[in-house]
Amino acid sequence: MNASPNFPLVLRACQIKDVPVAMNAASARLMLRGLAQSAVAYLIFNPVAGQGNPNIDLATIREMLEPQILINVVMTQPNVDPADQAREIIATIQSQQDNDLGQNFIIASGGDGTVSAVAGATIGTGIPLGIIPRGTANAFSVGLGIPTNLRAACSAILAGNTHVVDAARCNDTPMILLAGLGFEAGMVDKASRELKNELGNLAYLLAGVKQLATAQPFTATVEFDGQVTEFTTTAITIANVAPATSVLAQGLGQVIPDDGLLEVTIATGQTRLQNLTALVSLAASATRGNPNQREDILGFRTPKLKITTNPPQKLVIDGEMVEANPVEFECIPQGLTIFAPLPTV
Repeated sequence: MNASPNFPLVLRACQIKDVPVAMNAASARLMLRGLAQSAVAYLIFNPVAGQGNPNIDLATIREMLEPQILINVVMTQPNVDPADQAREIIATIQSQQDNDLGQNFIIASGGDGTVSAVAGATIGTGIPLGIIPRGTANAFSVGLGIPTNLRAACSAILAGNTHVVDAARCNDTPMILLAGLGFEAGMVDKASRELKNELGNLAYLLAGVKQLATAQPFTATVEFDGQVTEFTTTAITIANVAPATSVLAQGLGQVIPDDGLLEVTIATGQTRLQNLTALVSLAASATRGNPNQREDILGFRTPKLKITTNPPQKLVIDGEMVEANPVEFECIPQGLTIFAPLPTV
């Protein structure tokens, strides 16, 4: 014979865990109706991102969001791809949508690596993605005008404004930010986790100085818009979203996140001095928002392209080092729905 449940104990457990409980059929119906109209967010939280205290950060996020949003926290794990965690959540959300259980979305909180992995899994699903940046560069957030302050980022999610932006693929790898061959890849490779923890964004500057001293020209065959062109270059950057601080993506002065095109910048300088002056010129283009006018910097927009390098070059995609040659890029127009502040006029 089964023992009767200890209702005071059950009620206490529900209070501790913030689990809603109904005492009768009428209140249960009202609760279910309220839950169906509530926003439910699955927060993928990287506890090792950034330099802050993750426990305080998580408590702040819950304090800001939970009055209006039901939060389910999923911690990233050292040996688990956040993209796989996101795909499991997406399957759950899609099954719940069949039963009309309210507005469900995902929040990624961490650095660009975490955000890129989670966003890559949501491409084409239509599921909104909130971003609470806690990394070193937070390039995707800055590129879309999402605040890098924790509380302000939460407020942007609560405001509920969404922006539909492009995504991309590099071979079979999702790409939301940018990819780099040559200089960009070498710079990211030299910016170690320890260096980023100690110096923050200055780690990339120091790594860039080191890479500038060792960068070697290579030959690149670029195919786009029915053309095949060969360049001698030290850096090629293909951008979907990039802030002005991503200097090597600024051949056209700005990266437009929702035009259905990728921005391509190719630096053809051969000497250290040429490369240094090109970097300064690209930074100026980003500041002005105008295309670069140097003859040794090429910039164009295209929905897709293929690049073959000789010798094979290091390749970085959204901050992750990979090996591939050739590489093919394709824009995915309107691939992501992101919570972001309304653009300023």
